[in-house]
Amino acid sequence: MCAPVANIKSQIKRNRQSEKRRVRNRTVRAELRTRVKNALAAAEAGEATGTDAAEAMKMIDKAAARGIIHANTASRRKSRLQKRLNAAG
Repeated sequence: MCAPVANIKSQIKRNRQSEKRRVRNRTVRAELRTRVKNALAAAEAGEATGTDAAEAMKMIDKAAARGIIHANTASRRKSRLQKRLNAAG
């Protein structure tokens, strides 16, 4: 079953805007997951230069600043990432 299509002009525009944002946010979140995964992989392999971890932390902060993820979510993710990095290294 298809979703109902809005016939109010403002709602049609709102749907267009939210779809654009959804696609943009999705790519940022995917990139965020990749950076975190790379940081953990580097730490477990013993290649802890710190650049991968710093890049992951930076991406988390940027996503929170842009409103893609909530500030508390960003803080929690950074905390968990750092814990795992400390345990691996």
